[in-house]
Amino acid sequence: MFIGQFQHSLDQKGRLIIPSKFREALGQNFVLTKGLDGCLFVYPRDEWAELELKLKTLPFTQKDARAFIRFFFAGATEVEMDKQGRILIPPQLREHARIEKDVVIIGVSNRVEIWSQEQWEAYSAKAAESYEDIAETLDLGI
Repeated sequence: MFIGQFQHSLDQKGRLIIPSKFREALGQNFVLTKGLDGCLFVYPRDEWAELELKLKTLPFTQKDARAFIRFFFAGATEVEMDKQGRILIPPQLREHARIEKDVVIIGVSNRVEIWSQEQWEAYSAKAAESYEDIAETLDLGI
């Protein structure tokens, strides 16, 4: 399970240090892809395989299903952590998430999300305004 929030910066080569708390659960090789809401999603190999099975059940005859699957898989890449716990984020994924230098890495249960600090702060501020209302409509019982 991935939880927590961490701040890091990209180096000049576009490499990002993965927080040590996430490294073991991610493993040496994992999948990085375009996420939703302007971030990147990071999946351990086993979680990626489960997600792939779910996406395969979507009806390819539906235009929205085809579009989502194309977007999701075309934006995916396998990454490998180096000995310092860094990954290289490809330019097209940095562009998608508007990542230039400062990054926020968050744990979201079965995946990790990578956000540009600006994007995360804007999203987080907006979501915080309705956090309690959202919880109420979801009837989480917490």
